[in-house]
Amino acid sequence: MKKAVRQAIFDKYEGRCAYCGCELTKGWHVDELEPIRRKNKFVGGYQDNNGEWVERRLVPDGCMHPERLNSDNQMPACASCNINKHSMSLEEFRSLIQGFMKHLNERNTQYKIAKRYGLVKEFIEPVVFYFETLQNTNQ
Repeated sequence: MKKAVRQAIFDKYEGRCAYCGCELTKGWHVDELEPIRRKNKFVGGYQDNNGEWVERRLVPDGCMHPERLNSDNQMPACASCNINKHSMSLEEFRSLIQGFMKHLNERNTQYKIAKRYGLVKEFIEPVVFYFETLQNTNQ
């Protein structure tokens, strides 16, 4: 990716993650809003002592939606948001985040204790991404 294109993506939201709104730091990612869903194929390997073929490895083999590889579909993202989003659609990502509190209440002892001591207050709010708040402000 050319530096100018990467800079334009960074500048879309004034150096902020399109999803959570945090300030982007070195190592920020470029995410495809509508996922391209990368494909992989198995290659390589060897025969073991029993003559069995083992240790094939996955290598990149293009993507399912190459038409989405353009700056209009690319968003600046912090590493945390991009890694958690994977190749999800926006609505799948939203659902994942909405499930975080349920998961914390079911599985995280420290969270449950902090909540009992009043250190955590929960609010049920819809997940609205940073870029959506800017779009709503501009309308």
